[in-house]
Amino acid sequence: MWDFSISNTLSIMFKTMPFIILRMVVFFGITIAYIAATGLGAGVGFGIGNVFSDTDGAAGGAMWGGVFGFGAVSVAVYWIREYILYIVKAGHIAVMVRLIDGEDVPAGQNQISYAKEIVTARFAESNVLFGIDQLLKGIIRVITGLIGGVGMLLPIPGVQGLFKFVNSVVRMSLTYVDEVILGYNMRIDSQNPYESAQDGLVLYAQNAKSMIKNAVWLSIFLWILSFVVFLIMLAPAGAILYLYPGQLGGWSFVLAIVFAWALKGALLEPFAIAALMSVYFKKIEGQEPNPEWRAKLAGASDKFVELKDKALGYVSGETSDQSQMR
Repeated sequence: MWDFSISNTLSIMFKTMPFIILRMVVFFGITIAYIAATGLGAGVGFGIGNVFSDTDGAAGGAMWGGVFGFGAVSVAVYWIREYILYIVKAGHIAVMVRLIDGEDVPAGQNQISYAKEIVTARFAESNVLFGIDQLLKGIIRVITGLIGGVGMLLPIPGVQGLFKFVNSVVRMSLTYVDEVILGYNMRIDSQNPYESAQDGLVLYAQNAKSMIKNAVWLSIFLWILSFVVFLIMLAPAGAILYLYPGQLGGWSFVLAIVFAWALKGALLEPFAIAALMSVYFKKIEGQEPNPEWRAKLAGASDKFVELKDKALGYVSGETSDQSQMR
């Protein structure tokens, strides 16, 4: 059914407990920020509405204050996403890669410092890693189309509606493929991260049928767990919002989603990445990037061509764009 070992994947997560704890601090810290900002905004809005209007105006002020507080945190999360990728996600991936390959890694706080050295050696600046990650996200969407979509998984004629639904599941399952390619980038000795990212994508395309099958199973598993967490957190989210001024009961739905997102980012996401990387490394063992697939990707994706151009211009930690600015 799937090609990864659940017990081995859980073992990797246990051995990277410092990063699991760091993820929990970051993602649940963001959740607390959402709760605090929404409550503060609601309180300020309620107070302003109570001064300048009647009871209905105060309730409306609390509602819009909560919206403003929630939006402010969302903007902050958007701007720190590069930092989270560089420090939290990439570092965790670097350690997991070593463990999958059977290497020893430090325990405790030293593990985070060890991972930071690996990431810095591969990606001198966070914007390089972030730029590659964004290019990968754009290219990965193209691969499914090139391999014929879900038809390769379900070769059943006359069920176009089913194909469309399963294709949607397949697209959702590709969420962590860019992290898998970044793991490959850190695994090899190449000094050009753009070039190794290209090779990693080509190798993924060569093994797409197996990779997508495993990604779909993981995606279904993770979304079911996330939905269960969402349902469980509806009650405490409603209890928290009950303490806020104004009518914010409807926000319990949104807050429960935030709780589920935090758990997914802290615990479920690293499980999926570790499982997919272990499958990917096994599948590509002894393989070389296929020139035909390289040509297909170049012809179908402008972002793959951009990745190739940046690889050609990458010298001593600089892209051609950086060197032209001098």
